[in-house]
Amino acid sequence: MDYRWRYQDEEGREVDGPDVAFADQGEAEDWFSEVWAELRSSGVAQVTLLRAESEVYGPMSLSPVE
Repeated sequence: MDYRWRYQDEEGREVDGPDVAFADQGEAEDWFSEVWAELRSSGVAQVTLLRAESEVYGPMSLSPVE
């Protein structure tokens, strides 16, 4: 099963983001670690990792920890 990211705004509404599928969780997380700042600057406030249509974890905020 493929892994992919769901992108959401601050209110939890889905927003557009890269439509990329990954073979495993590690590959998805490695990709995310490289692009999270770009996603945040494009208006993504939080993400959820999905395996098929099931949530693996999230939502995870992209805001800096204070």
